[in-house]
Amino acid sequence: QVQLVESGGGLVQAGGSLRLSCAVSGLRNYDAGWFRQAPGKERECVAALSWSGSDTWYAAFVKRRFTISRDGAKNIYLQMNSLENEDTAVYYCAARTDYGFEIRPAQYNHWGQGTRVTVSS
Repeated sequence: QVQLVESGGGLVQAGGSLRLSCAVSGLRNYDAGWFRQAPGKERECVAALSWSGSDTWYAAFVKRRFTISRDGAKNIYLQMNSLENEDTAVYYCAARTDYGFEIRPAQYNHWGQGTRVTVSS
């Protein structure tokens, strides 16, 4: 059974940092992605990392503040620094097992339940 379980969200002041973790079970070779969805907005890709590590992608709004990493097949991480009010959203980790590096949410076939990040001024 495939499971993705996020943790690490919470309330943080603007300028602060959070590290999101995603524990993955039941999967081996997969591309990893972090997505977010703010109220009234569509889900968007924040960062993605291929299984081999040869491909990495970040959204323009990340502005080098975030870093995606993984611990083999077991864990996916998102280090978020210099958080801004606009980063407030529910963050989801996702895994893609099909061929080809993707950032579109519809192309990911396994999802976590999400963890809420709230950035206050």
